[in-house]
Amino acid sequence: MGRQLVSDVPLCSLLSGGLDSSTITALAAKRGPIRSFAVDFAGYAENFRPDELCVDADAPFVQDLVRHAAPDHRDILLDTGELADPQVRSTVVRAWDLPQFIGDMNTSLYMLFRAVREHSTVALSGESADEVFGGYAWFHPPAAVHADTFPWLALLMREHTPADLLDRDLRESLDLPAYTADSYRTALAEVPHLSGQDDLERRMREVSYLHLTRFLPALLDRKDRMSMAVGLEVRVPFCDHRLVEYVFNTPWAMKTFDGREKSLLRAAVRDVVPESILQRVKSPYPATQDPAYDQALRDELRALLSDRDTPILSLLDRTAAEQAATTSAGETTSTVSRYALEMALDLNVWLQSLGVRLDL
Repeated sequence: MGRQLVSDVPLCSLLSGGLDSSTITALAAKRGPIRSFAVDFAGYAENFRPDELCVDADAPFVQDLVRHAAPDHRDILLDTGELADPQVRSTVVRAWDLPQFIGDMNTSLYMLFRAVREHSTVALSGESADEVFGGYAWFHPPAAVHADTFPWLALLMREHTPADLLDRDLRESLDLPAYTADSYRTALAEVPHLSGQDDLERRMREVSYLHLTRFLPALLDRKDRMSMAVGLEVRVPFCDHRLVEYVFNTPWAMKTFDGREKSLLRAAVRDVVPESILQRVKSPYPATQDPAYDQALRDELRALLSDRDTPILSLLDRTAAEQAATTSAGETTSTVSRYALEMALDLNVWLQSLGVRLDL
């Protein structure tokens, strides 16, 4: 951790109220004054409902850590209008240089970094702790762990996929299941196994390797692109190769010795963070649940469908897209339920920004 704190300028931390970012913030605060920033959505805590990814809101836990470690803290409050702004989407797609399907999780991260950059130039992030210590939900249910694919796909792509609005013939010609299966087999073939492991230890070593080499790089790429788009350096202490190599070779039975996720990390920082955060269940980077955001996506898609010059039209299943555009949002929405909407809108922005013309 000490190496990560070496800087010619004041450091700040990105605080979510989870175990990882709270640990980083608390340890940094022990070394000296530090600012912390958290992202929140207008009305989020008051109207929060648990979904397939998040079981609780971040704000109460952020405040617990602020009271405990006393960083100079600021909340970055975002509203639905900003998140749904097509101009912001365009900026994010250009920063990524390819279309995505997690929508406001990208947009809000970009906006968080943009706000942080007004005060700091170097930030600390808790990313990679989940991959290193086994924190994600899909590290644990047998159905996900033993699925014949990447565990996160088994849990997150059961009902919705980013390709749901694409033309059926296009999907068949792309044969995405075959591509995924080939990528999975390629990754498994790389795993450096140890002799003498039982079946569970062998499988969990595979799962850990899949996360470190296939899941984590996408998150780090996201962090780098969103932060560099505003000139902010973001450091990830849990990605230190010495820590990653050591914990990767730690038996899974030790990583879950108390029957919970991230047992080793939880035990190691028991005297560093508040009990409420120690006991908190893993909650990913937050996404808005505001149905107005979902409705804004549907309105934007409907507008695209009415424009003959929209480049994405030839790639869409018109019937499915029109149904999605005219369906009303529910009382709350989630990232998973918006996969296809976000992908369609991002893909259209990407095609427009590059001036691509399709001849299909």
